[in-house]
Amino acid sequence: MLYLTIMTMEININCDLGEKSKHHSNIYDPDLLEIVNSANIACGFHAGDEETMHQTIQISKKNGVSIGAHPSFNDPENFGREKMNLSTTEIRKLIIDQYEILQKIAVKYDESVSHIKPHGALNNMACEDIELATVIAKTINEISKDLIYLVPTGSKMELAAKKLNMKIACEIFADRNYEDDGNLVSRKKPNALITDPEIAKNHVLSMVKNQALNCHSGKQISCEIDSVCIHGDNISSLNTAKIIKSNLLENGLKLKKLNEMEKFLK
Repeated sequence: MLYLTIMTMEININCDLGEKSKHHSNIYDPDLLEIVNSANIACGFHAGDEETMHQTIQISKKNGVSIGAHPSFNDPENFGREKMNLSTTEIRKLIIDQYEILQKIAVKYDESVSHIKPHGALNNMACEDIELATVIAKTINEISKDLIYLVPTGSKMELAAKKLNMKIACEIFADRNYEDDGNLVSRKKPNALITDPEIAKNHVLSMVKNQALNCHSGKQISCEIDSVCIHGDNISSLNTAKIIKSNLLENGLKLKKLNEMEKFLK
């Protein structure tokens, strides 16, 4: 019976895109947009600019990819990866401003921002800080109750969003290892990233099938998984993304953009 359930399971593949900066190339974005179902688009605060937003939205539309805002701390120098302690008012403004920047461009192409996924340090801090997670969740919910909130599974962000009965999509990372507490292994540690395509492929399929995180120690943590985040900032990771997608399809999973998943259409 479990096997039959798996065979009809829906899953989404998302990717952070439009992140052109001195830290990151967007050269593979067009290729990634032929693989993924949903795009998290940088809104100019940690990376990207008006030109990259226009380009990414146009290519997303061409490929039938849903678009989301990828708000960050306003810190392009550090690619939004350094912690910043801001007030509730400042956090709210960050989220709203970046959503509105992207939405304003999206409507020019008869598109709409359908989800939001925080970036970098903002995301990492909210995973562990229920107060920050609550501020972000409330802000997104106030922008529109139709917005899907893409959050790391098992995080404080998921908890805060559930208390508000929001539309939540829980994600795992295809190329990252997990600690026993469910958090990502720090990028400062040598085992943070999964670079072998075969390991990444099996890592993702196992987690999606079992609805459980695979921790680096071998421990498994039961969780909800709606989406797989992939990265493709070099040719190797782009090939890994292709392999992961093919493997999910070969194992009977249905790939859907976030705003067309059955759980959000009820």
